[in-house]
Amino acid sequence: MEWLIWLGAAISVVGLGGLFWCIWRVWSARKAGLDDEALREVVRKVVPLNMGTMMLSVIGLMMVIVGISLG
Repeated sequence: MEWLIWLGAAISVVGLGGLFWCIWRVWSARKAGLDDEALREVVRKVVPLNMGTMMLSVIGLMMVIVGISLG
């Protein structure tokens, strides 16, 4: 089950990269000095991606745990 551990770790890293991208996107929008409505629009677009990447990270970590348990 070693392949499951490595696959889960890779999926978790992709999800973590997506989380960092979401943080960077909102942070750069805040630094740009956008007005309140424009900043809300940026955050509104980032929230679904943020939730998706969090779910991807969780699935990857679950795959690692299952791989360790079965291996």
